[in-house]
Amino acid sequence: MTDQTEINKLTHLAITAAELAGREIMDVYQSPIAVEMKEDNSPLTEADQRANKVIEATLLDSGLPILSEEGSQVDFKERSGWDKYWLVDPLDGTKEFIKRNGEFTVNIALMEGNRPVSGVIYVPVTDTLYVGHAGLGSIKLEGLKTVLGNILTDDLLTPIAARGVKLPVPKGDRPVTLVGSRSHMSPETEAFMEDMRKKHGEVEVLAAGSSLKLCMVAEGKAEYYPRFAPTMEWDTAAGQAIVESMGGRVIRWPEQQPMTYNKEILRNDWFLVEGLTAHNS
Repeated sequence: MTDQTEINKLTHLAITAAELAGREIMDVYQSPIAVEMKEDNSPLTEADQRANKVIEATLLDSGLPILSEEGSQVDFKERSGWDKYWLVDPLDGTKEFIKRNGEFTVNIALMEGNRPVSGVIYVPVTDTLYVGHAGLGSIKLEGLKTVLGNILTDDLLTPIAARGVKLPVPKGDRPVTLVGSRSHMSPETEAFMEDMRKKHGEVEVLAAGSSLKLCMVAEGKAEYYPRFAPTMEWDTAAGQAIVESMGGRVIRWPEQQPMTYNKEILRNDWFLVEGLTAHNS
């Protein structure tokens, strides 16, 4: 098991990589966006590729292998032997990026075995960072560039914790809230939301793109995020680390078992994200 000092150091590196990727993404975002289609019919832009390149170059210093959506695919026989590695989505929410609605993120997770132990999610448009691991808890920081610009030592997490907001924030007086995908709402997800309405009466439903949905649960803006539609491991790992670090959980549905990673097929099962207060809602 990686000790806390090493996790802090690696999380610092991931934050640096995510912010650098955000710069590349925003450079493309402010120009006309050319879109290619990958073999699975999902969109690919120059921003995905440039972000991936700078992330891989930065994380190289860790000496750990990298599994990225936009990187070269690694055979399962090789990666099944990995003890620790990075799981990366350099631009999560490419469809939102193309729509120019700002709801896209950079996701970087530090993995041990088949579980995420540290997660970094960066929102380039708002310069907002979500970060979480067991020793730190979960933090939301607005204005990452300012903090990075004032760092004089290798200790990045202390000023982030000091200037950021500890998650979750108090729920306040609002109904039970669910968050769903802005671009991928399945009939099964809609059925789950209807069941929640029957159970709780008034239920608010919010929509968001990319891993921002996991961040909203971690933040305490929503109790549930049901995802009963296809996703990939790099879509969820960083967010799962952040949710779990604030006391929530991400479970396979309907089995209600822990999510696992580095499977031979990198597609996630259906899952449910529950916030800290979900069991008491």
